[in-house]
Amino acid sequence: MVAMASASGSALRFTDASSSRVIRRDVGAFCLAPRTVTFGFVDKSIHSLNRLRLSGLKSRASNATAVENANAADSDKVPTPVVIIDQDSDPDATVVEVTFGDRLGALLDTMNALKNLGLNVVKANVFLDSSGKHNKFAITKADSGRKVEDPELLEAIRLTVINNMLEFHPESSSQLAMGAAFGVLPPTEQVDVDIATHIKIEDDGQDRSLLYIETADRPGLLVELVKIISDISVAVESGEFDTEGLLAKVKFHVSYRNKALIKPLQQVLANSLRYFLRRPSTNESSF
Repeated sequence: MVAMASASGSALRFTDASSSRVIRRDVGAFCLAPRTVTFGFVDKSIHSLNRLRLSGLKSRASNATAVENANAADSDKVPTPVVIIDQDSDPDATVVEVTFGDRLGALLDTMNALKNLGLNVVKANVFLDSSGKHNKFAITKADSGRKVEDPELLEAIRLTVINNMLEFHPESSSQLAMGAAFGVLPPTEQVDVDIATHIKIEDDGQDRSLLYIETADRPGLLVELVKIISDISVAVESGEFDTEGLLAKVKFHVSYRNKALIKPLQQVLANSLRYFLRRPSTNESSF
């Protein structure tokens, strides 16, 4: 992969694969006290996510009747919304992919909303397959022209895309976990986080491991996962965060001192993530 990350003390940073990685200090133990999580040159407390409020995250009550009628007549035909945040496939940009069957238009409002976050959409394309119409955007920061590295901004991108989907496709509300907080209709089914949570770690060569996580989605999840991983001195080198209806599916390339995670550390990481995910701390202030 090209998008890489390094950690030093409390810092976590994506860097180019060609650059040397920073070797962490010997901490003497896997579990450390909570710390500030940073990507690149951004240095913000993890708790500042609680102040993240997107102006458009509101229910559109005027659409409720139309959505209810549509769901009653065609509920089994509403496709599963998918939003993918991809840090792997492009070395110079963050790739965002949005799929909602054949219902998506040009998403011009979504691109404008992303620009309001201080981002540039440097290229966009659309392709079709059996799952529907895929809209892909390559995004960079407007002030630097570089890919997005701050996990809080990555989460803001995700929430912005989902908010626009809820606004312009209110029928997606019952298909998305965010519909419970921001949509017209809450999801018709509830996800049991204990059943939905799956964690798998495997070696990906000598220098890194692959971490797979599947769990119930909620606002702020991406940032919280990065913090949990960082708190036990594991570096996130690159990754992909998929929002698929009510679930979040995550793939992170991780390492410890530029090496793949040994079995005891894999177990520590899996236990830490499982404990956190099954006891979510998100509350109303996070919205």
